[in-house]
Amino acid sequence: MSEPSRSPRVEIERRLAARRAVLAAADVRARSLSHARLAVFAGAALVALLGFGGGWLDPRWTLLPALGFVGLVIAHDRVLRRRDEAARAVRCYEDALARLDGDFSGRGPTGERFRDPEHAYADDLDLFGTGSLFDLLCRARTAAGEAMLAQWLLAPAAPEEVRERQAAVAELAVDLDLRESLVLVGDAVAAGLHADALLRWGESAPPAPAPALRVAAAALAALSAALLLATFLGVPALIPWLGVLLVSGIFAAGLRSRVRRSVRETEAPARDLALLARLLGLLEGATLTSPRAAALRAAIALEGVPASRRIQRLGRLVELLDARRNQLFAPIGATLLFTTQIALAIDVWRARFGPRLRIWLAAVAEIEALASLGTHAYEHPDDVFPRFETGAPAFRAEALGHPLLREDRCVRNDVSLGDAPRILLISGSNMSGKSTLLRSVGVAAVLAQAGAPVRARTLVLSPLSVGASLRIFDSLQAGHSHFYAEIRRLRAVVGLTEDTLPVLFLLDEILHGTNSHDRRIGAEAVIRTLERRGAIGLVTTHDLALARIAEELAPRAANVHFEDQIVDGRMSFDYRMRPGVVTRSNALELMRAVGLEV
Repeated sequence: MSEPSRSPRVEIERRLAARRAVLAAADVRARSLSHARLAVFAGAALVALLGFGGGWLDPRWTLLPALGFVGLVIAHDRVLRRRDEAARAVRCYEDALARLDGDFSGRGPTGERFRDPEHAYADDLDLFGTGSLFDLLCRARTAAGEAMLAQWLLAPAAPEEVRERQAAVAELAVDLDLRESLVLVGDAVAAGLHADALLRWGESAPPAPAPALRVAAAALAALSAALLLATFLGVPALIPWLGVLLVSGIFAAGLRSRVRRSVRETEAPARDLALLARLLGLLEGATLTSPRAAALRAAIALEGVPASRRIQRLGRLVELLDARRNQLFAPIGATLLFTTQIALAIDVWRARFGPRLRIWLAAVAEIEALASLGTHAYEHPDDVFPRFETGAPAFRAEALGHPLLREDRCVRNDVSLGDAPRILLISGSNMSGKSTLLRSVGVAAVLAQAGAPVRARTLVLSPLSVGASLRIFDSLQAGHSHFYAEIRRLRAVVGLTEDTLPVLFLLDEILHGTNSHDRRIGAEAVIRTLERRGAIGLVTTHDLALARIAEELAPRAANVHFEDQIVDGRMSFDYRMRPGVVTRSNALELMRAVGLEV
């Protein structure tokens, strides 16, 4: 674990240099062993030629270089695995430095598969896709971990759950060793763990075999072994042994279909379980003390035995099962009902622990999601964990910024929504910062209710349901115009107020797809309905005539604006939110600046 006082960049650069050194040393070692293998192989060929071809040497001397070659192969394989792990660690910390520099786009999973155009805010707030919030946050390597993080971003958690996640995220933020191990082990797991197939295998387990079957199989095997041993010792037991063999054959024949099915269905899941056990082992061995982490460790243990140890038990059974393929062992295995006994033991394991695979996978998914947020918290130490309050809906942020912007380029603003005002109507020109402010508020609310830190000096909020209309597209296939798509989204946002959770609404350029008369009447109706139903939120507009809505609803609503200036024919912005209505428009000047005759 790194020192909490060390800055993220310094610590990440130190670890990157250390992992690069390990990688370089492993490269040198791997090349040396490769050359040594070649030399030993050539030596073995020469000794074989001299021994078997010319008779110059005793052929038994070929055993020495052969054994040496086998040893070098084993050592080379270990070094290659160490080199691959070091290479993955290097990529891990190179990606971390890139994120610190704002170059995170496309470096992680984009979460494209979680996109839902009908969701209340996912597309509007750029949750998924290349360069999205998910792209920035997600360090999960399993599909289940990605899905867990996506689920947290798509639905708010209760404050009690959020506080538990915050404590776990803060604890994981400073445990770089554990987070690195999760990434490195996860890289191997991601390529080989088929969670859906594993769950189907576990949850479709046949009933456990009756204990009498296992007792009978063990008794027949023990009796057969004893009689065979007695025969070898000169005791006349051959006839009884043949009788036991006959009974054993009949017993095995009766279970043949079950045994074959068990063997066939278990071999592939066993490999996946071995990968899952590696991730579970990290969680079991972690020194995490937060209530959420403790609950996860308790969930993956049964009767005090860790899940990874349970899985290792199945792994040993599957390894024993491989012995049936050995032709020398086959007669002994038949005598001892070896395959039958192992298959019955596997069925017992599957019936008992198969249903718990969902719990184990969920625990791994959650620790990956928490570690993703912990990584983000570590890399952005100035971001804060929000505080939740009960009572009237509220969102009060100081120095709020957007996490997808580089910190040195992020202009921050204070935003306060509560009793007065409940609604901010924001005017200003394009590119002045209006939409970015709406997204900053929405993303902060989403991150806060997922358990993550937010880009702000402070944030206090109540539990909120976010509804947004910022990115609206028409649909040629569905026959929907842009205006129709917008009013459908507005209806969905208003519909959120019918649920119990108060609504935070974010409406960008409301009803700009229709004429000014209808826009003014429609926008006022929507805003008044939202205000009457207890919602809080922000509305942007170019139409200064809509400013009177805030004046009529004051003090429950207020006007704010962003300004722009034309300097040497170019528009410039300071992205600072100011009270009141924007007092000037530079649209005509900008059109003239680009050569339009107006």
